[in-house]
Amino acid sequence: MNPSRDGSNSSHGNRGESPGVYDRTSEKWRKYPADVLPLFVAEMDFELAPAVSQALYDAIERSDTGYAWPPALREIFSRYAKNCFDWTVPAERVFVVNDVMGGVTETLRALTQPGDGVAIMPPVYPPFFEIVRTAERHVVEVELLRDGMQYAINWDGLERAFARHAKALLLCHPHNPVGHVFARAELERLAALARSYGVLVISDEIHAPLVYPGAAHVPFVMVAEPQGIDSVTLMSASKGWNIAGLKCAQMIAGSSRVHERFKQLPADVTDRIGHLGVIATAAAYADGSSWLRTTLNRLDENRRLLATLLARQLPQIGYGVPDATYLAWLDCRALDLGDDPAQAFIDRGKVALSHGPDFGAAGRGFTRFNFATTPEIISEAVSRMALSA
Repeated sequence: MNPSRDGSNSSHGNRGESPGVYDRTSEKWRKYPADVLPLFVAEMDFELAPAVSQALYDAIERSDTGYAWPPALREIFSRYAKNCFDWTVPAERVFVVNDVMGGVTETLRALTQPGDGVAIMPPVYPPFFEIVRTAERHVVEVELLRDGMQYAINWDGLERAFARHAKALLLCHPHNPVGHVFARAELERLAALARSYGVLVISDEIHAPLVYPGAAHVPFVMVAEPQGIDSVTLMSASKGWNIAGLKCAQMIAGSSRVHERFKQLPADVTDRIGHLGVIATAAAYADGSSWLRTTLNRLDENRRLLATLLARQLPQIGYGVPDATYLAWLDCRALDLGDDPAQAFIDRGKVALSHGPDFGAAGRGFTRFNFATTPEIISEAVSRMALSA
């Protein structure tokens, strides 16, 4: 099968994809020409959760498209956090913002000073680099340690960064792109280290809903608050329920001091959120759990399918099956495609993957593959990659 962007050879019906997936107008489907398989940006090719679709349909039907009013969402998020993570979140500590990176920017501005060092652990989500600089802070890179395709925190490097100049740590948990879910013991050690040096921890937990069986997501604040350190957790339904374009995220104050500072944030921080985003997010958290379980089962099958296909057609590529996310981090260095193998795959095979060097120097020779699509597209993509390697 050769999937095409006009949908002529696809099998949407038997896997639940929208018949109009190839007609979508989001960045994923419009950045590249129609003969390119787009597997770069982190969004899914699946239909929306019925609860989310219905909530949006109902809002449009009643012309409910005014300014956002998020208080009810705070209560809904608190219930979601308790049900999913056994995390007790006072509703008053939940602040609704436009997106996770916007929340990170506002946190840095509110709780650190211009010129402060902010530690990040590459290879990591590319906007981490930019967002720190946008807030006029200094990026301090502490690369993860790699053993094959397994990654771990560089504890010695992190302590050196804290001791010298890092006043904050921007944590990606679960980690994008390597798919690691930090265990409670790792988080407790991290919290203790941050406490020793008075470091603020900002935890981007946008992929928390997308953790596979065998791993468990522990919000960082659950280990941080008992140790008396300042932290901020950022979550959103945008990745788990595929509603990134609706612009709604939650910024949770992890201590009383942080809560007091957040209460002084400018009004325009919360004014930027979209009303439809609030409506969709509330529906996802309140009524979207069944859809999410089904979606995780599909993604679980896809992550294993990708492993099988790579082992068969591209055994030179290193792939550690992720514990979370629908993103595969691929070590392509043995293929001798240079620092940016994604460029070779798009030029030669018409497969658009994420460029490894964008994730930091540790991403040279790597690429990121989004497997939140049909098995047919995954198979076609790997076949094209094999022909172009």
